[in-house]
Amino acid sequence: MRRREFIRLFSSTVVAWPLTARAQQSERVRRIGILNPASANDPVWQARIGAFQQELALLGWSIGRNVRIDTRWATTDADEIRRQATELIALAPEVILSAADATLPPLLQLTRTVPIVFAVGFDPVGAG
Repeated sequence: MRRREFIRLFSSTVVAWPLTARAQQSERVRRIGILNPASANDPVWQARIGAFQQELALLGWSIGRNVRIDTRWATTDADEIRRQATELIALAPEVILSAADATLPPLLQLTRTVPIVFAVGFDPVGAG
């Protein structure tokens, strides 16, 4: 009788394994927004985005697994930057990377609740 109980218990446990594996919640995907004042085919800005993604990977962030990056490209035209900034804010990122001084003021006009990280090299206080 003990052998049958063991087989029954073992069988039910093995059958339940896939269910418990599926029941585990996946890691939350964080969303980062990037606003660049250049075209998408600009090699300098592509290299910068690539370096940013490499550093994120070194810190344990994997695109698609635990982080999503929404990149918006705008020329130096102020209207285009504002349009792209509006689109980016609508995606509700948890943090925004403002890649240049031209992109910071429109982002600040659109949100004061989303943290904005900016590249050092210009005067953000002086820019407003």
